[in-house]
Amino acid sequence: MQNNTLIKVLTAIALAIAVGTVTGTETGFAGITYYQLYQLFGQLFLNALSLVVVPLVAASIIIGAAKIGGEQSAGRLGLKVFGYFFGTSFLAILVGWLLANFIQPGDYAAKNILLPDTSALDLAAQANEGTFVKIEQIFLKIIPSNILMAASQGQMLGLIFFSLLFGFFLNKIDKESSGVLLQFWKGIFQVMMRMTQLVMKFLPLGVFALVAKVIASTGLESVLSVSYFFFTVLLGLAIYMLLVLPLLLKFIAHVRPYAHLKAMIPALVTAFSTTSSAATLPVTLECMEKRVGVSNRLASFMLPLGASVNLAGSSLQVIIAVFTVAQIYGMELSLATQFTVFLMTLLLSFGMAGIPSASLISIMLILSTIGFPVDAIGLILAVERILDMFRTAVNVFSTSCCTVLVARSENEVLNI
Repeated sequence: MQNNTLIKVLTAIALAIAVGTVTGTETGFAGITYYQLYQLFGQLFLNALSLVVVPLVAASIIIGAAKIGGEQSAGRLGLKVFGYFFGTSFLAILVGWLLANFIQPGDYAAKNILLPDTSALDLAAQANEGTFVKIEQIFLKIIPSNILMAASQGQMLGLIFFSLLFGFFLNKIDKESSGVLLQFWKGIFQVMMRMTQLVMKFLPLGVFALVAKVIASTGLESVLSVSYFFFTVLLGLAIYMLLVLPLLLKFIAHVRPYAHLKAMIPALVTAFSTTSSAATLPVTLECMEKRVGVSNRLASFMLPLGASVNLAGSSLQVIIAVFTVAQIYGMELSLATQFTVFLMTLLLSFGMAGIPSASLISIMLILSTIGFPVDAIGLILAVERILDMFRTAVNVFSTSCCTVLVARSENEVLNI
């Protein structure tokens, strides 16, 4: 993304906040509300990005797994990848745990908004299915019975698992056949990236529509009633993204954190506006390979994987939300209970994308497990959409940092 395009995107965000606040959901003309127009153009932009996600994820992981699977160091590299994913998620949850205990945002939340909500009760019904059922669902999504059906439904965990196996065993067949298949998937990948470049020309318009829709429907006043919770999450995300991850980049990867952040701006803006790590994947791949300088071998393997299993920002919000609910109801959490919440958040972070309603379900699952009221989800719903924009950007940046850490451990030369 060139500088003038970035300026257009930032201008679009500012205009969207102003216009969305003025128009709300009722203003319009000829029987059509502006909110409906925001929704239409925003959804069209999301659909255009999502259109390439399934073939792009499959192609990129198959290519990456085929390259890595042919190396003797494949097992060691896999341990590095998941080690960094696990470690960064642990640090994110630790930041959220410390802030929730220090600030105690639940003590200041307005209690009159904690009323049962229809959507909240629907979520509660899913959460009350039990911990084992949810874990079982994650494993069933990882190994689906029909990969085409899983792909058509956007079940990324199953698609990733199948693509990893396909790419790994691509090296185990005769060279002529494997060469043909590998060239086929490389062609798919290149076509999808070209299609993505076309879609990204409409990024300012898509950002405007998506942000205006959020502001028009929620309004800035929704933030005020739960301001301590809202800003505690934002503070946690900022500490993790602007302090913890840069320290890892500087002292472990020995790269310039600011240079990496600058290189990732196009992907972060896209993640912020689309609230989808998967939809942002094409832009993330382009930033990591062309601007950061990570090899296609690593980028095509780690980034699609991280988009589904490395949701550190979401995990940070989950633990703050659980502690906030406990504080609102005046419930003291013992060290044993706090450890349980911490551990569950860490484990669920690797399957969050495979659970309906993602982080909301994780929050309610933990609440129901430790015996707390789940109707307090109304607190989270008030600012969920806005926080989702911030935490998705953090999720994408976290995965990009993990990729840099692994790349440097493999002695790759980067542009930063």
